[in-house]
Order: sequence, then C-alpha cells, then structure tokens
Amino acid sequence: MIGKLKGTIDSFGEDHVILDVHGVGYQVHCPSRILQGLPRPGEAAVLFIETIVREDMIRLFGFGQEAEREWFRILMTVQGVGAKVALGILGILKASEVANAIALGDKATISRAPGVGKRVAERILSELKDKAPALASVDPGTIAVSQSVAENVAARPVAEAVSALANLGYAQAQASAAVAKAVQTAGEDASTETLIRLGLKELAG
Repeated sequence: MIGKLKGTIDSFGEDHVILDVHGVGYQVHCPSRILQGLPRPGEAAVLFIETIVREDMIRLFGFGQEAEREWFRILMTVQGVGAKVALGILGILKASEVANAIALGDKATISRAPGVGKRVAERILSELKDKAPALASVDPGTIAVSQSVAENVAARPVAEAVSALANLGYAQAQASAAVAKAVQTAGEDASTETLIRLGLKELAG
C-alpha cells in the first residue's frame, strides 16, 4: 500500500495532480486547498497518500500532512460521508480546524463544505464528537461548554450567556469560547449578566 509519494509536479487537473516519481506519473486526487498550495510544475512535492481500492478502480488521495490524511479516514467512517464529501471538508478546513469545529459542535463551519447539508453536518458532529477533543487545539473548558450547551445540559446562566452572544451575531463556537473564559474568570456561580459582560470583553480583546 502506498503511504507517501515524493516526486516532481508534472501537471494539474481540476481535482488532481500528476506527480512524477522516477518517471511514473501518479494521478493523485487532493482537496482544493492542498492543490492550491502545491508547487508549480517541475518542482518537488511530497504527498501523504490514502489508497482506496474498489472492484472497478484504484484511486489515490493526497494530503500535505499526515493529520489531514487521518481526518480523511475518520470522516469517511460517518454514514453518508464518502471520499468526495471528505475532500470537500478538507478543501476548506485544515486538520486542526476540522477537529476544533467538531469538538465545539460548530455545525455552521462544517456546513460550509460543498456537499455537506444540515443532516450530514449533524451526523458528523454527533458521531465524531468523542474523537475530536483529543485532536483539537481548543481549550478543554471551551469544548465542555460548547457540548453542554448543544446538548441543553449547561447551567442556565452559561446557556443564556452563550445564546445572548450568538444573538448578537457571534458564531456559536466564538460565543462558547468567550463564555468558557468568562466562567474561568468569574467562577461557575456567576450570573448571566456577568458572563455576558466578560464574554463581550473577551470577544472585543
């Protein structure tokens, strides 16, 4: 099984690159973000490869980092998410951003990817929420607040503060992160008004 290819960029297609490795041209399908970041034809490149073998084809998928390849594999474990949808998600989000969005329950960010509707986004968040925190770069307290709000089990002041900030136009993930910081500052017994005030201060900073 091919795990990595190191060669020279030969040419680009709409959704793939031809990588020349010692005279053999490998057609490697990549997320759009990865394709745009590759060197020009004639220059050296390295891609981490995931090989998918089916009865009627063998297809190579390439990524700039091992973490991206790992998320490609993880995303395809979700019902309704195939290679095309997984590529679409990784085409707009880095591996760390995928992990953060899932850990924070940020459906809006996941839904930005082509081919990802509301139901698929909800399924991704639901099925992968236990895997994402270990790979996310977000503070665990922020994740806990986001997940508890999403599950409607947060303390009322916390939930109300997140809702208030979201109503002001902030993304759910931003609001949750700000309120999580506010809770750390003011304590778990802080009032809704205090959490909103500290949350706004955090967002303004």
